[in-house]
Formats: sequence, structure tokens, C-alpha cells
Amino acid sequence: MAKVTKKQPFDVQEFLHTVASGRTVSNYRKNRKVFSQGDPGDAVFYIQEGKVKVCVVSEQGKEAVVALHGNGDFFGESCLNGHPLRVATVVTVTECVIMRLEKAAIVRVLRDEPKFSEMFMAHLLSRNARVEEDLVDQLFNSSEKRLARVLLLMANFGKESKPEPVIAKISQETLAEMVGTTRSRVSMFMNKFRKLGFIKYNGSLEVHNSLLNVVLHDSPHLRNRAEKDR
Repeated sequence: MAKVTKKQPFDVQEFLHTVASGRTVSNYRKNRKVFSQGDPGDAVFYIQEGKVKVCVVSEQGKEAVVALHGNGDFFGESCLNGHPLRVATVVTVTECVIMRLEKAAIVRVLRDEPKFSEMFMAHLLSRNARVEEDLVDQLFNSSEKRLARVLLLMANFGKESKPEPVIAKISQETLAEMVGTTRSRVSMFMNKFRKLGFIKYNGSLEVHNSLLNVVLHDSPHLRNRAEKDR
């Protein structure tokens, strides 16, 4: 009987460290810009450690946080779709280690490495699904449910990787920008979640599985994750 060899998962980070050229790794302190809206779109970035937020500023000067990315996420990939300029600003939320892959380098890797191409396509499809969920969330859910969903996603609930119950300190202003509400309402909901035992919040933040109850019936993605964790 032939011996069955277990297929090893593709290690993205290990693979990216083998890219011959067009790759640099930088350390960022908290609240540092990785790039700004209007900068040339000439590279894709990969987060080795830390979290960043993606912000957009309107012509009237109003700012909104449209996404939060963490370990293992790519960002800036719109440059591969012919966008010459950045349409958003990316700022570190925590200390970060970020790899920068020049556009020519990642195009070469996508062309020559099928395993990486497959993984990157899965990343783009997952990102697209997340954008659709975010739009539905903004259109139909209350600000309380939107905040609960943001906290769960920040803690990795809904991802294949293991949830991270403890989140680095993040300001209520940033949470309000992400949810699309006021800081005072975020403060009110956070206090409510804490009293109900859904979170621990004292500078740093710990998210409990029970917070899923607030949004579970509205999010198949998070519900599937919860069922896997049982």
C-alpha cells in the first residue's frame, strides 16, 4: 500500500523571503504612514507583524477608516489593476514589520509561481467578499452591531487563523471612524459590552466569543467560524 504524504500548507512569509529582488522589509512605529492618498501606486505590501488602518479623505476633508489589516494581510494591491495613484492612506495602528514588494517583482512572482498565484487569488476573493459584507453592514445594521462586528474581525474571528482575543490598544476615535458613528456612542456600546461580559476593556482590549451573539445571525462568515471553534 502506497504511503500517503500529507500536503504541507504553503508558507507565504517564508516564500516571500526568497524573492530575489524588489523586496524590502521595514519596521514602523505606531501611528506612522506607510503611504498617503495620492502617492504613486508602485508596490504591494505584506504585513509580517502588526496592524494598519486604511483611511480615505473626501474633497471636503472628511476622513473615514475603511479597513483594518493585520498579520498575513496584503494591502496596496490596487496598483496591479492599473491605478497609478494611491486612493487611500495607510497608517500603522501598532508597531509593525512590513514587507514592500515592488510592482515588477510581484508581477514576476505571480507569473512564475503557481502556488503563490493561487494563494494571492484566494486573498483577493476573500478581500472582495469582506468589502461586500462591510457595505451590507453599513446599509442595514445598527451602529451597535457594526461595532461588535469590527471588534470580532479585529480579533480574527471569521478568519482561518486562530482568533486573537487580546487586541492592542486602539482609540475610540478610530473605532468610531470605522463604524461610522460618534465617539460617544462607541463609548456607550463598549461600556455595555463590558457590563454584559462580552469584552474586557481597560486600555487594552480582550474580545470574548460571547460577542458573536450580537451579530451572529447577520454574518454567515462569523457564524461558520463559530461553528468550527465548537
